[in-house]
Amino acid sequence: MVKIELEDNAQNGQFVLYEDAAKAGEMTFYRNGDDTITIDHTNVGEAFGGKGYGKQLVKAAISYARSCNIKIVPECPFVKAVFDKDDTLQDVKA
Repeated sequence: MVKIELEDNAQNGQFVLYEDAAKAGEMTFYRNGDDTITIDHTNVGEAFGGKGYGKQLVKAAISYARSCNIKIVPECPFVKAVFDKDDTLQDVKA
């Protein structure tokens, strides 16, 4: 079973993806005021590669941004590539 948890301390945070009980990956961000976050790093462990977990982390961040009415600065190259390939995400891109 896959689950994603948000860890947020009001200045920065991360989305952590677990496969069963094992940490499979994370995506970190920091806040730029109240209305923007910058995603600066995405990592999925080698043992968990090829399962689409990176995209699941991006989708979790997009869902979070939409629910909180904030924008995302995609600084991480992986996240930037996802945004560049999908025009439906432009509503949350800063």
